[in-house]
Amino acid sequence: MIIQRVVLNSRPGKNGVPVAENFRLEQSTIADTVQAGQVRVKTLYLSVDPYMRCRMNEDTGSDYLQPWQLSEVADGGGIGVVEESKHQNLAKGDFVTSFTWPWQTAAILDGDLLQKLVPQLVNGRLSYFLGAAGITGLTALLGIREKGHVATGANQTMVVSGAAGACGSLAGQIGRLEGCSRVVGIAGTDEKCSILVQEMGFDAAINYKKGDVAKQLREFCPSGVDVYFDNVGGDISDTVISQMNQNSHIILCGQISQYNKDVPYPPPLPPDTEKIQKERNITRERFLVLNYMDKQEASVLQLCQWIQEGKLKVRETVVEGLANIGAAFQSMMNGGNIGKQIVSVSK
Repeated sequence: MIIQRVVLNSRPGKNGVPVAENFRLEQSTIADTVQAGQVRVKTLYLSVDPYMRCRMNEDTGSDYLQPWQLSEVADGGGIGVVEESKHQNLAKGDFVTSFTWPWQTAAILDGDLLQKLVPQLVNGRLSYFLGAAGITGLTALLGIREKGHVATGANQTMVVSGAAGACGSLAGQIGRLEGCSRVVGIAGTDEKCSILVQEMGFDAAINYKKGDVAKQLREFCPSGVDVYFDNVGGDISDTVISQMNQNSHIILCGQISQYNKDVPYPPPLPPDTEKIQKERNITRERFLVLNYMDKQEASVLQLCQWIQEGKLKVRETVVEGLANIGAAFQSMMNGGNIGKQIVSVSK
């Protein structure tokens, strides 16, 4: 069977900025027959995520992420429909997902490694299982519950950096749902800031490319910052940390400003910022959602309930066609999208 697939064409280098040309679309084939325990699937949606930048290097710098190999098919979160099955628990027409879905139009996969989806849980919006009702939503929800120490009635202020991104846009809303009394986002355009406030219920949003971020933080967070959902690292995080309260908490989700730099993860803080962290007893621990998979099922059901009730607003940037996945990745790394970056492969 002839298929199309996307392979890693070249590496940007440890400190390089990824471009669409780092990926290559090519024709390939898969077997015509399905073996016992396998299914043949047609790919519907693929997820494009910031963590994938690490996989473009020969060494990911992580013990749980494997690097993509040159001229080999890339992979990540994906959703598809079963077209043929020799797996006892999966039938033709079932919708399934995996964290290691190959970037190709169709594939033969081990049925044991697939999770069956229930479209009704997300009002039929299957792509949500890659974002708000998937690993992205889990990262936001479990990050806040496990590392944020949010308590209803405690009058806490949360700041979210990268707030218009896939995880940040959910984290601010979930922070409110979990009990924060004030939520402030930091994003890179006026449009993004407007969406955060008008559509997603943030109290305020700061365009870090305009004006004095420290001054605006003092204005919007008059009682200081109690919880910081950190997606970006770098200078923005240093500014936020300088205004954090005693015994406050950093949810260390991502450091996208550092992903094109050859630094350890999590990147060390500058000496002055590290001094503030220690003096104010601010927690800053690495957070890995895969360590909390025992809470996955209940957490996904909670996310789906909020989506159905309209309490969790979802934004997606959808790019059509497998051939455009490299461009979608480049755009995401440049901060060009709002919400989750999804590639629609086929309908």
